[in-house]
Amino acid sequence: MNLTISSVLVALVAALHVYIMVLEMFLWTTPRGRRAFGLTPEFAEASKVLAANQGLYNGFLAAGLLWGLMRGDLATQLFFLGCVLVAGVYGAATASRKILFVQALPAAISIAAVLLS
Repeated sequence: MNLTISSVLVALVAALHVYIMVLEMFLWTTPRGRRAFGLTPEFAEASKVLAANQGLYNGFLAAGLLWGLMRGDLATQLFFLGCVLVAGVYGAATASRKILFVQALPAAISIAAVLLS
C-alpha cells in the first residue's frame, strides 16, 4: 500500500480523536454533545468532569498519531493506532457497540495500511 494513503488514514484517525476530544471536553453538556452521545441534560451535567478527563485521553491519542506522522515513524503510528484499537474494542464491549465502528474499525484499517506501506 502507498505510504501516502496510510498517512492520510492515520491523519483521519487523529482528526477523529481531536473531534471526540472537543465533544467530550468542551461540548459535553451542549445539545450537540448530548446528541452525539445520547445523553440527557441531567446526566451530561453530572458526568462532565469525567467526560473532560476522557476527552483529554483522546487528545493524547491524536497527539501521538500526529507525532508519529510528523516524524515519519511507523512504529509510533502503529503503537498509537493499537491504543486506539484497544480503546475502541473496550468501549464497544462496555459502553456502546457503535464505538466498534466509529473508533476500532478505522484504527484497524489504518493499522493494515501502515503495515502494508
